[in-house]
Amino acid sequence: MVNPGPRAMLVNFTKMVIKLGRDDPRRTIHSFKVGLALVLISILQYFRPSFYAFGDNIMWAVLTVVLVLEFSVGATLGKGLNRVLATGFAGALGVAIRKIASFSGEKGKVVMTSVSVFFIAGTVTFMRFSPRLKAKYDYGLIIFILTFSLVSLSESNEKEVLKVAQERLLTIVIGSCIAIMVCICICPVWIGQDLHNQIASNVEKLADFLEGFGDEYFNNIGKTAEVEGDKSFLHRFESVLSSKSSEETMAVLARWEPWHGRFRFRHPWKQYLNTGNQIRLCAYKIKALSVLLLLSEQVRTVFHISFANSLDFL
Repeated sequence: MVNPGPRAMLVNFTKMVIKLGRDDPRRTIHSFKVGLALVLISILQYFRPSFYAFGDNIMWAVLTVVLVLEFSVGATLGKGLNRVLATGFAGALGVAIRKIASFSGEKGKVVMTSVSVFFIAGTVTFMRFSPRLKAKYDYGLIIFILTFSLVSLSESNEKEVLKVAQERLLTIVIGSCIAIMVCICICPVWIGQDLHNQIASNVEKLADFLEGFGDEYFNNIGKTAEVEGDKSFLHRFESVLSSKSSEETMAVLARWEPWHGRFRFRHPWKQYLNTGNQIRLCAYKIKALSVLLLLSEQVRTVFHISFANSLDFL
């Protein structure tokens, strides 16, 4: 097999990029939003306004924008709040541990700091195994472990650590605020709306199958020829069977989103999951029903007669 040349590879790559943009134009908009957020951060670095007093710690704002700014508003808000709160609590706890350990002498300080890092980092890591905490706060728990370890094990004195911790927390807050504002103010992507649309789309897929199944089996007038030519309805519903994980993820992220459109505070997102479970239950039954379309003509005829007799009985 001949490997494609550089020109062919470039053409294929260009086609792939164009296809990605056409499949969902919001991806292109999100890319521009990330670039804009980084430009806003660079203004602080290069133009240094009068309130600028963070030195090189402004790079933490750059890292925050890159890590926090996600495709949807819910994901961005969740990550931003997790990062800010985890950094604040972990930094304060780390400074407190260092202050308490300083009263134990040089050797006692090393022992106490090491033991504190061991127990606190181990406890928070164990908390990540909780399904409820992992779903909403996993990123925050990771940042907590990282920040607490960096602050506790730093070789700088307490005053320098406190100053650096304050500056980094402020830059992280700035980065998170910029990421959240850009995500919400410029063509926002609401994950709750996507969840609503996906549930509705799954119902339509099941309805399309049942309609096509009836046309195929009972030869509805005027539709038989169309069904014979297009049997994509047999497989279109199968995507419903594997939609559970995506629906659960979207429901978790949707809880972070503010009031928008018809989706108010405390919107019943759990009901979407219950509806999705019922839809999948129907999809599994439909999966078994679709096997009948692949059986022999004799079995199909028997099924047809049995179904007709049941209708006559009713």
